[in-house]
Amino acid sequence: MIVYQAIKSEFRHQVDTGEIDHIILKKLQEKLKHGTGQNEIRAFWNSLNFMAGVIDDRDIPANAGISIEYQLPQSGKRIDFIISGTNEKDLPYVVIVELKQWSHAKLTEKDGIVITALGGGLHETSHPSYQVWSYAALLEDFSVPVREEKIILKPCAYLHNYEEDNVIRNDFYKEYLEKAPVFLKRDKLKLREFIKQFVRNGDNGEIMYRIDKGEIRPSKHLADSLVSMIKGNPEFTLIDEQKLVYESALFLAQTARHKTRKQVMIVEGGPGTGKSVVAINLLVEITKKGLLTQYVTKNAAPRAVYQSKLTGTLKKGRFDSMFQGSGRYVDTPYNTFDCLIVDESHRLNDRSGLYRNKGENQIKEIINAAACSVFFIDEDQRVHMLDIGTKEEILKWANKAGADIHEYELPSQFRCNGSDGYLAFIDNVLQIRETANVDLKYVDYDFRVMDDPNQLFDLIKEKNKIDNKARLVAGYCWDWRSKRHPQEMDIVFEDYGFAKQWNLSVDGSLWIMQPNSIEQIGCIHTCQGLELSYVGVIIGDDLIVRDGKILVDPAKRSSGDRSMHGYGNIIDTEEGKEKIRSLIKNTYKTLMTRGMRGCYVYCTDEETAEYFKLLIK
Repeated sequence: MIVYQAIKSEFRHQVDTGEIDHIILKKLQEKLKHGTGQNEIRAFWNSLNFMAGVIDDRDIPANAGISIEYQLPQSGKRIDFIISGTNEKDLPYVVIVELKQWSHAKLTEKDGIVITALGGGLHETSHPSYQVWSYAALLEDFSVPVREEKIILKPCAYLHNYEEDNVIRNDFYKEYLEKAPVFLKRDKLKLREFIKQFVRNGDNGEIMYRIDKGEIRPSKHLADSLVSMIKGNPEFTLIDEQKLVYESALFLAQTARHKTRKQVMIVEGGPGTGKSVVAINLLVEITKKGLLTQYVTKNAAPRAVYQSKLTGTLKKGRFDSMFQGSGRYVDTPYNTFDCLIVDESHRLNDRSGLYRNKGENQIKEIINAAACSVFFIDEDQRVHMLDIGTKEEILKWANKAGADIHEYELPSQFRCNGSDGYLAFIDNVLQIRETANVDLKYVDYDFRVMDDPNQLFDLIKEKNKIDNKARLVAGYCWDWRSKRHPQEMDIVFEDYGFAKQWNLSVDGSLWIMQPNSIEQIGCIHTCQGLELSYVGVIIGDDLIVRDGKILVDPAKRSSGDRSMHGYGNIIDTEEGKEKIRSLIKNTYKTLMTRGMRGCYVYCTDEETAEYFKLLIK
């Protein structure tokens, strides 16, 4: 999505009249529901004035395309400034410029990472060359027009307040400087010449229009890319916070043995922020460096899918040495591992074992077992009464262990077509938290409310023909009768002639990838931690709407659903009621964010369906 688009002459006029910042602010609010403060407005004004000066050259055509704040496909990230046109041989070019207000930076020991002043203090962040190169790489990966029309992308960064020093163009960053040069305060003419190499003829903004409106390649699925990743191939370009988290965790893992204190890293991130991608990349790289590490999840489903994908690449013994459940560290000696990488940390329990009769606390045991432990967490995905994985709980045990604590966040997401707006909409619609995204206008995500469960199933079945990545899931409001009586149906709507079974017990945790499982319905336990292209969600009577208010009823859950077992012991307290509300809302949020490209819902309650329909109109 392009927030602002014009040609050079129009852009120059709006800068000269002093209205460019207000025009962009208005478009940000309209298209992205994104307000901004005075500091950001001033930054717009300063940077765009500098860029207007850079392109003020008769050899850069007046009808060259100008795009500002272009949101990358399937990502929440935006490119600052783009100028497009053709060169002397009429080849299409897009020059991507990352604009920075920086005036100084410091070197780090981490690849592609610098320290600079951000948000009122000094913070680590991506080197501008790495940042803009990674944005260009993502655009090339996702955009069909870029690939098919052989549109050439030329990334660079412009730090118009930055004086030359031995930091920002230090040889330590040479790899990225060669991919995307940095232009500093005294390099205005050099940047102009850089642009003129590629944009000699105007395109009236047509190139970026074709990119913006063109077909988008589906995002890669982590499970499908796993074999290549294990072999050391860079399947995913890590951007911004992902890169920072990856390099920071890698640095801690390599140095933890040499420190007197344990190292604990907490990484918070919502659905699709790249937690699992970063975690698997860490597993591969730390292992490659000869350090002892494991990827840890409580959920069996992701491990089962990963093992299936890696069959023939890793022997079972090798797989088990790299991927483990969270209950395996009860008796592990102190600092056995260099690093334990814990995905889906929100699902950790206190006790381990089939009968919860082993150990004291999984967080404590993991921290004890490794010199460095990295916890990836999203508290809004706690869906079981026994889930103890909170940031507060991790901090408690880290402090008890005398550990150095490092906190990071992955704010931008790549699932749900990269739409932060969709996630904010879901938070708002489920009344998890109030957001500005009360509708889906300008949100590039396919969300629909179906009137008939058969329509929902037919739509999912049609989408599944694309890549076997569409499945129907439901809240656990129906008993699993077919587990013992294979001929019985579980989820039945007699008025619609609809009857389906829960996922087959023979499929177990592999339900989400079995070709014939499109005929069955999955639940939170077989899909959490995994991703689909499209997801259909049946919202049962455990979540209904009355007079515009979301209400929950744990009694409507199946008695076979262990995730709500014991709720009667806490339902009479306000704290217990809030926990129950949170678990049920989190369940549906998790289900409704499994789909990378679309989510379709059917509500068993009519008033609830009307509530959703009203919001998406």
